[in-house]
Amino acid sequence: MFELPFSPATDRNKQPILDALTRILDEHGTALEIASGTGQHAAWFAAAMPSWTWQPTDADARSLPAIASRVEQAALPNLRPPLLLDVMAPQWPSQGLAFAQGKEEEKFDAIYCANMLHIAPWPTCAALMAGAARHLRSGSGVLITYGPYFEDEAQHGPTAPSNLAFDEDLRARNPAWGIRRLDDVVAEARRVGLALRERHAMPSNNLLLVFGFS
Repeated sequence: MFELPFSPATDRNKQPILDALTRILDEHGTALEIASGTGQHAAWFAAAMPSWTWQPTDADARSLPAIASRVEQAALPNLRPPLLLDVMAPQWPSQGLAFAQGKEEEKFDAIYCANMLHIAPWPTCAALMAGAARHLRSGSGVLITYGPYFEDEAQHGPTAPSNLAFDEDLRARNPAWGIRRLDDVVAEARRVGLALRERHAMPSNNLLLVFGFS
């Protein structure tokens, strides 16, 4: 039996994010997770929110076996096997039948995406927003993103030095990566009819953002 991949940062932030999710989300629903990575969030949230069905996905097919093993280990009836999903693909998920083929129950009450936008090329932001608009339950569905963002310093104060250093490191590793400006992300959401509803400050200079239909 191979050792499951483990992210210390994911382990640290899972409870603060869960605390926010339990305040934001309704008592029950179905959530689609984008960029599930190790699957730690999916297993933690599904265990803590038994009335929510959780669908993990990832764009990297190499991540799916580990997520599947974590799902199997968790043995939760509300935690689905992972699917391959690249936000840039014209169909979600990237393989198999598309979501929401005319069936209302295949729409999602929430789409959750953590720590993707800064380690992916900028066009993934527009793709995430467009896909969320297609696959969220009309009117009531929400897109929730988590990670670091650059904000207007006049409104929110100076940028944390740790985020500046992190952004520099990201761009050195890949010029297409980097912490995104919140105003730019909000503008991409607006293009597809989504509006920023809530902004929650999180530990380690991260933000949890809630977008809904405008």
